[in-house]
Amino acid sequence: MRRWAKGFAAGLAMLALIAPGLAEDDDDEEIELDPATLDCHEEAIEGSGPSFLSARKESEQAALDNWREKAQAVFPEADWKYALDSGVSCVVQGLYSKCFALGIPCKPKA
Repeated sequence: MRRWAKGFAAGLAMLALIAPGLAEDDDDEEIELDPATLDCHEEAIEGSGPSFLSARKESEQAALDNWREKAQAVFPEADWKYALDSGVSCVVQGLYSKCFALGIPCKPKA
């Protein structure tokens, strides 16, 4: 694992410990994905917003937008709906939240 990734993971773990709550996003509709019909990247990609935001929905959207930007560097047609092992987690600090989108970017096989 790269040095910056280890530091990021350690910081995220500390943030989760001191945050009053950790919530999982389960509002999105899920579709059944068949990995045999998808061409996927080897590793998951994580996206997050730039900072804590006062609205959770904005924080979730910022994380998804950042994930999509990084995923499209791998697959130009990458979309969250095709991401494997995907999820959005949010750290809540008082009235503010910071969300993280994690998923393996995939695209339908041609």
